[in-house]
Amino acid sequence: MIIKKYFRLALGLISTLTAQQVAAQSLNNPGSNHGNKFEQLGTLLTDPNIFRTASGAPGAMYWQQKADYVIHCEIDDVNQVLKGKETITYTNNSPDPLDYLWIQLDENEHADNAESRSFDQSSLNERMSLEQLKGMVQEKKGLGVYIHKVTDGNNKALKYTINYTMMRIDLPVSLKPGAKMVLNIDWDYKISNRMVEGGRGGYEYFEKDDNYLYTIAQWFPRMAVYSDFQGWQNKQFTGRGEFALVFGDYKVHITVPSDHIVGATGVCQNYAQVLNSTQLARWKQAQQTNEPIEIVTLGDVKNAISEKSATKKTWIYEAKNVRDFAFVSSRRLVWDALKVNEGIEGNQPMAMSYYGPEAYPLYRKYSTKAVAHTLKTYSKYSIPYPYPVAISVEAANGMEYPMICFNYGRADEDGTYTEAVKYGMIGVIIHEVGHNFFPMIVNSDERQWTWMDEGLNTFLQFLTEQEWDKNFPSRRGPAHKIVDYMKLPKDQLEPIMTNSENISQFGPNAYAKPATALNILRETVMGRELFDFAFKQYAQRWAFKHPTPADFFRTMEDASAVDLDWFWRGWFFGTDPVEISLENVTQYRMSGGNPAQDQKSKKEAFEKDLNTISRQRNMEDNMAFLVEKDTSLLDFYNKWDRFAVRPVNQTNYQQFYNGLNQKEKDIFDGKVSFYELSFKNNGGLVMPLIIEWNYTDGTKELERISAYIWRHNELEATKVFAKSKEVASVRLDPYRETADIDESNNSWPRQARPSQFEIFKQNGRNVRGQSNESNPMKEARSN
Repeated sequence: MIIKKYFRLALGLISTLTAQQVAAQSLNNPGSNHGNKFEQLGTLLTDPNIFRTASGAPGAMYWQQKADYVIHCEIDDVNQVLKGKETITYTNNSPDPLDYLWIQLDENEHADNAESRSFDQSSLNERMSLEQLKGMVQEKKGLGVYIHKVTDGNNKALKYTINYTMMRIDLPVSLKPGAKMVLNIDWDYKISNRMVEGGRGGYEYFEKDDNYLYTIAQWFPRMAVYSDFQGWQNKQFTGRGEFALVFGDYKVHITVPSDHIVGATGVCQNYAQVLNSTQLARWKQAQQTNEPIEIVTLGDVKNAISEKSATKKTWIYEAKNVRDFAFVSSRRLVWDALKVNEGIEGNQPMAMSYYGPEAYPLYRKYSTKAVAHTLKTYSKYSIPYPYPVAISVEAANGMEYPMICFNYGRADEDGTYTEAVKYGMIGVIIHEVGHNFFPMIVNSDERQWTWMDEGLNTFLQFLTEQEWDKNFPSRRGPAHKIVDYMKLPKDQLEPIMTNSENISQFGPNAYAKPATALNILRETVMGRELFDFAFKQYAQRWAFKHPTPADFFRTMEDASAVDLDWFWRGWFFGTDPVEISLENVTQYRMSGGNPAQDQKSKKEAFEKDLNTISRQRNMEDNMAFLVEKDTSLLDFYNKWDRFAVRPVNQTNYQQFYNGLNQKEKDIFDGKVSFYELSFKNNGGLVMPLIIEWNYTDGTKELERISAYIWRHNELEATKVFAKSKEVASVRLDPYRETADIDESNNSWPRQARPSQFEIFKQNGRNVRGQSNESNPMKEARSN
């Protein structure tokens, strides 16, 4: 998901440990300059067992629960109320008897007594806007889920207790391993105005045509996860940490006004009953063409908006082996579709988009093709997309569910749009459709580890954007784009391995930093071939299962034979930045060997030693030296040439030189220079050294030194290089691969770096997907 607004929470815990405690525990040799950063993770990872192996694969006794749903629901389009009845068949595949079951009631996030309405800090300033003050007034709106009935399969009432967003159902008899439990739950709730209340699901009201767009998500009571590594995941939903969910099969009956169009998780079972004959024919045509076909056209939408129906109809959707279900419903939806005929092994899913008139100029051109491109690219890097459909809905936000996601991207009233809106829309569609893979299929616990879905997904989003357009302005992924976050003071940072609710800088920490780390692993540390194989192994091993961070870390090493503990330790468990300085470059050439050269060098050194300021001034004063006035003082040594070459030495050297190979001769002749480079690790995060040599003849050379150069001294390192060309300059990390936060000390000789500032103006607040930048498309039309 791409967050609409950030919640500021206090810096907190990594599970139950502070970042400082984890850092202290991870030191193997405190106080030393080595023996810490390259030690194995050890107790920082959970122990392997019969459920999860030391290789990172599921164990021989791996298990997970299953929850199947049959749901009947109806939208009251007059009062904005959603009513539902559901039957859950829950299968206990665990080895444990269960005395109670936990159900998620996510809509209670909006309840009047919701914990998330009060636990954020607030303060008053001398100048406050009316909007800011209104936000501090707690209004009673009657939102939240109302449970009307909870019974078992025999319609006998079951005792239940609601704790905020979690409901515990107490079982009269323990649910034994291998047994099933049938639950019937009747409920309803007032649908919230998503544009006011925030959150994921809800409605958006369009005043101009008096219509609603319903994006229904987290809407029905859902089973919580019971797993081998933590038991029940019943951590409360407070708006940020997303979901841990159980796989199952769904059959959902959705009753709406008869002129509404419904898009949902899964496959519609009754298009023949809910579409008119023209729309049904278009649907069949869409499965045969290579371009998106409009099943519901813009003209259809305009007619539906002006002629509202008072009757109802029921759409029936089925979905197999999914962890959740969401849908969109409105009479103001254009719907287009395209069959993905190639690029996905063993599957040809339908890529589809639903969007309102204000999004038509962008979505008609880009959305469905972006969906198809995402499915093909992600399938290449992870697993072949297994589901029959993938849907993008324009809803002025960004959120993901199995086979369906909600995105932004609206044009101005004249149909023009800015470049920022265009690329932002394509990026968010790629991101949200990509979530079908992580975590909808590779089903990590988002409530606990946001980075396992957001970080991995943002990384693949970057690869997919770059395959869309070589000039795609990706915001996250390239190493240099995380620098501003990495250089923040330590009290504003926390490790990636931090619980969602405790992260201060949520977007940079949970999205950008892990995406950057994975890109560095792929491009700089492991190389593409090793990384891509290992990453696919992880996706294949944990498809339709519940992985943990340890499973990911172990699989990446197991499948590549690359020891990455130092990398996980630094990037995921720590907050140190990369800041490596090229401290000094010293050039050496071989001296000695050829007697003539040796004697010449000795003479130069001897004369240099004699040439003091006193000697110079004595000679300038035409001083009469005693040995010149009294020649009797002269002897053999006054006339002896101490630097003359002795014939025997020249003969011995020539014999030695003739026995050398050409490489050895080049060294003796001074054609090879030795450069000693000194490095300093100022930031603390060890990384490979990427060195660019610039020669006086205009050529360049790139050398890569493994991060292991720091293993015996994590603070300083020296390395000698032999070069046959004269070096003009040396540059560290020339392609900005390592996220070095200070590039001013990466060059020798030091180079002055120009700086600049920009006067920044911002008027008002942006609505999601809108931009304050200039609109060249609009300007061109007006000329």
